[in-house]
Amino acid sequence: MRDDLTAEPSPRNTIIAFLVVALAIVGGAALLLAARPAPVTITINPPAPTATPTSTATPGPITVYVTGAVLKPAALVTLPPGSRVLDAIEAAGGLADTADPDGVNLAGLLRDGDQVHVPELGQTVTLPTPGGGGVININEATLEDLMLLPGIGPALAQRILDYRAANGPFANLEALDAVSGVGPSLLEGLKDRVVFE
Repeated sequence: MRDDLTAEPSPRNTIIAFLVVALAIVGGAALLLAARPAPVTITINPPAPTATPTSTATPGPITVYVTGAVLKPAALVTLPPGSRVLDAIEAAGGLADTADPDGVNLAGLLRDGDQVHVPELGQTVTLPTPGGGGVININEATLEDLMLLPGIGPALAQRILDYRAANGPFANLEALDAVSGVGPSLLEGLKDRVVFE
């Protein structure tokens, strides 16, 4: 028996051994490949275009309220974008004979919703102009002037005028509180917009 162990392998046994090893390698490789998951195909779609507002939109016409010493006062006028105060006054019929053209910035650029007030000659009321910043003298203001102030409509403006006619000029902001419809919140909103001369 010992001789069988040390004897040279027969060519037939060598081929069989070689085939067994080759089959083991091929079988192992096949098992490894079969155990791998199938490749997954991922398709990436580009993002769908979204509707975004563009800044190239053409602005529409603007509407401006024109009051005071013009031929057609209390006029709502529609103008093209980029219009000036002078354009609004001309659209309201032009300046009246009593107008003070130095009391308004004729070159002021208008925005939609602005109000243009043209004072009369000798009128000491300084009114807000497009862009803001003016004040109104309560003791000389007209109904239209008072309606330029925030929170004051035609009815309250008329009550202020009636109170002033019956009781004389207002001495200060707190004196306005005596008018029906004027309260602390309205007074707070008026404090930087009115004067008492």
